[in-house]
Amino acid sequence: MAVSLPAIPPVLVSAALLVYPETIKAPLQWHMSNVENLSPQIIRRVVKEMNDLVNDPPEGIKVNINDEDITDIQAYIEGPAGTPYAGGVFRVKLALGKDFPQTPPKAFFLTKIFHPNVAKNGEICVNTLKKDWKPDLGIKHILLTVKCLLIVPNAESALNEEAGKLLLEQYECYSQRAKMMTEIHALSSKVPKAGLEVAASSADGPMAKKHAGDKKVTADKEKKKLLKDKKRTLKRL
Repeated sequence: MAVSLPAIPPVLVSAALLVYPETIKAPLQWHMSNVENLSPQIIRRVVKEMNDLVNDPPEGIKVNINDEDITDIQAYIEGPAGTPYAGGVFRVKLALGKDFPQTPPKAFFLTKIFHPNVAKNGEICVNTLKKDWKPDLGIKHILLTVKCLLIVPNAESALNEEAGKLLLEQYECYSQRAKMMTEIHALSSKVPKAGLEVAASSADGPMAKKHAGDKKVTADKEKKKLLKDKKRTLKRL
């Protein structure tokens, strides 16, 4: 039976910080480090935008809310159809600085990707977060801009020079590299369907479960072998 615990009064939290500063204060400072320089008005704005994105997400974009640090903004963006990134799911992070929204946030791909406007460390270069930034632009606009970047890369502001050159001069090679990187790194970000496990649990008898389990092991081995082959191919390119 679950037991709900009462909320800890703020005065007790303050007392605990004084008594055990080395074990309590440091973690709290770490969690608050991204928000302590933002005004309450800006924090309220970010909270509202994030809640709106959860309740009414743009197509192909899902955000995660960090209750301990609302400025830790992460989202999953589906690779648009008709692009080398189709079928992949890419994890993106926005880092809000202390001067936000007067200065734009920094954006990063946490999922490895081969793209002209994404550096090796994942940093994203797009005009919306540079010269075209306006303080009234919201988080939704930024995430939609990043998604559009997967559809229309900009070779003129390339952070990945190799990808930018291939995009302009050998599109098929660029597309092949981008597809392969997507298959290796972005497909695993998807939430797996439980179809096989459901089928196994609903089957009659232990032999049926064992057979389903053997099929899953075989499929996993084949998938790992395919990924190894693709990685070797990618190194040769």
